[in-house]
Amino acid sequence: MIRDTSAQDQTLSVAGTSAPWKRWLWPGLAALVVLVAVGFAARAWLGASRSFDSARVRVAEVTRGDLVRDIAADGRVIAANSPILYAISAGTVDLKVVAGDVVKKGQELAVIDSPELRSKLAQEQSTLAGLEAEASRATLDATLARAKARKETDQASIERQAAERDLQRYQRGFDGGAVPQIDLAKANDSLKKADIQLANAQTDARLQGQGADLDARNKHLLAERQKAVVAEVQRQVDALTLRAPFDGQVGQVQATQHTNVIANAPILGVVDLSRFEIEIKVPESFARDLAIGIPAQLTSGNGQPFPGEISAVSPEVVAGEVNARIRFSDKQPQGLRQSQRMQARVVLDTRRNVLKIERGPFVEQGNGQAYVMSGSTAVRRPVKLGVSSLGEVEILSGLQPGDRVVVSGSDLFGDAEQVSIN
Repeated sequence: MIRDTSAQDQTLSVAGTSAPWKRWLWPGLAALVVLVAVGFAARAWLGASRSFDSARVRVAEVTRGDLVRDIAADGRVIAANSPILYAISAGTVDLKVVAGDVVKKGQELAVIDSPELRSKLAQEQSTLAGLEAEASRATLDATLARAKARKETDQASIERQAAERDLQRYQRGFDGGAVPQIDLAKANDSLKKADIQLANAQTDARLQGQGADLDARNKHLLAERQKAVVAEVQRQVDALTLRAPFDGQVGQVQATQHTNVIANAPILGVVDLSRFEIEIKVPESFARDLAIGIPAQLTSGNGQPFPGEISAVSPEVVAGEVNARIRFSDKQPQGLRQSQRMQARVVLDTRRNVLKIERGPFVEQGNGQAYVMSGSTAVRRPVKLGVSSLGEVEILSGLQPGDRVVVSGSDLFGDAEQVSIN
């Protein structure tokens, strides 16, 4: 029989021996501390989950001072008054000047030969002469009608007087017994008949005079209407001669000498050299602040400033810009030329002693949020912005002087609450 090892086993005292879990207590506590530290580190790393190179962002500092809202733009010199003269009718053009000629007001610039228009003028003038003759004849007829009616009225009046005298004679004879009563009655009837004839003659005279006057008036109105037609055609014939509307200079000539042009074809332009304006293009975001009369400053090529003011603002937005014009409020530089370049600066407003920061894409991209630097970490913070100029923006709340804000490149951060910048 093989003996087991039970004889070699020894029973240990329970009171003098620790429980098995107690041997792992301190190592477990140490591991827990390590895990907590790692958790805090991971949380900090996750809070700044992304890291960016400082070269990819631009940081600016919040300062306090005056904020000048202005617009600076390159302007182009244009003539404030530069009309283009057109052909009022088709015909052959005869140019009297060339591009660049200095002209005086009323000077003949070009003549358009239009046989059709001149023939129309002769026809309308002939029609006018006929209507004027008819109007004169109607006036004469009205005079004759009134004379005839007056003659008949006078004759009826004389016949009435004769009938009245006969009645008186018969009345005396009847009273003396020499005339029978029947003759007296006939004389009385004759007087009444004469009264009726006189009344009718007077009515006919009035009506004939009114009718004759109305006919004459209609004839004169037709003549006046035709006179207006002739005046309009005469104006068109006179407009075949193109004249300078003011003292200036001939601009671009768009017609060729001795060629046929169609009606309303452009012939040439005239530039008023005494009145120039500066045309600038303004970003759409500033256009709503522009108004006629706002002061501006214009700078010529030699650096000399000239005061000006806004004279016009276009109501149309083209490619995100609005056209505006600036006129010289005092005197304009000598020797200005069409399309010459000048610098323009328009002061919209000045805010005194405000918090401000350099303007950047964060103004449009932040949606009321900005990334503020805290050491090497950029933390997103709500801010409220005010008015802005081309280079700066006003801060109403959310930032303090000395704060450093990411003004460019924050679009790379996404929606992260904070990022690391190294």
